Amino acid sequence: MITNAEDIKLLNERIQQAAGFVERIESEISRVIVGQNYMVSRLLVGLLSNGHVLLEGVPGLAKTLSIKSLSQTIHAHFSRIQFTPDLLPADVIGTMIYNQQSGQFVVRKGPIFANFVLADEINRAPAKVQSALLEAMQEKQVTIGDTTFKLDEPFLVLATQNPIDQEGTYPLPEAQVDRFMLKVLIDYPSRSEEQLIIRQNMLGATSTPINQVASIQEIQQARSLVRGIYMDEKIEGYILDIVFASRQPEKFKLEKLKPLISYGGSPRASINLALAAKAFAFTKKRGYVIPDDVKSIAKDVMRHRIGLTYEAEAENVTSEHVVEEILRTVQVP
Repeated sequence: MITNAEDIKLLNERIQQAAGFVERIESEISRVIVGQNYMVSRLLVGLLSNGHVLLEGVPGLAKTLSIKSLSQTIHAHFSRIQFTPDLLPADVIGTMIYNQQSGQFVVRKGPIFANFVLADEINRAPAKVQSALLEAMQEKQVTIGDTTFKLDEPFLVLATQNPIDQEGTYPLPEAQVDRFMLKVLIDYPSRSEEQLIIRQNMLGATSTPINQVASIQEIQQARSLVRGIYMDEKIEGYILDIVFASRQPEKFKLEKLKPLISYGGSPRASINLALAAKAFAFTKKRGYVIPDDVKSIAKDVMRHRIGLTYEAEAENVTSEHVVEEILRTVQVP
């Protein structure tokens, strides 16, 4: 329990020592990935706060390569599941197969048994498959036959969906989307970054080997430190104001948003916003959270937790616009 400035100072020193691997990971990934610093930053926030991430962006923006590179820097096990309409739950979690030699059924584990799982185009698979993945995400365990298997730590699901190709897709239920800590929108690289991407590809630099620069033990230690980062009561109040403004906008001088919002952020929004802000502070080597940490991560935590009315859709208002308006209006401590 942090009670005074001396405690914060000691925590700061511990975090500055423990957070060294963050820069090493970012440096190693930058050897392969040009730009996309925002995406890499959010992947690290998800990793440090033990939260799953939903990535949305058009194909070709290095989503898979970034995730694979991140797993290689930690020497963790990476698996990729390509979601398709004919996918079955057993294709994700595994199944029982009959061994003719022993005359017994044995367990064949599925690709969910990895530290980093890329669920590519998650909205292409039917609800049964998505619910099988959701159970693993929530319970951190999988049941095959009569046996329950605990998943290894760290366990991080990074799901992608394509915002432009909606034919033959199954929209994710709101309850499932809410289980993702962050929803990150991936944008195109800048002109200069894309020029560098062309040059690297022509030189074959994308096959550069990634070095292991962090251990799973360091990640586990960092996660413990993240939860202990100091958050002032005023910052907690700021987080609650942001979430409650999405539920009751009229109480925060945001009457114009009331007809646009069908439902606001759940209590998971408050929990995840606090935890993500702490993880973001850790990546900046700070032992305390400042309002800018909350503002920096708020869109990623909130954008998929706000439901819009038909009126909002008719006016082309997105949840992004709603969160921006809330952040502009809610008083910063």
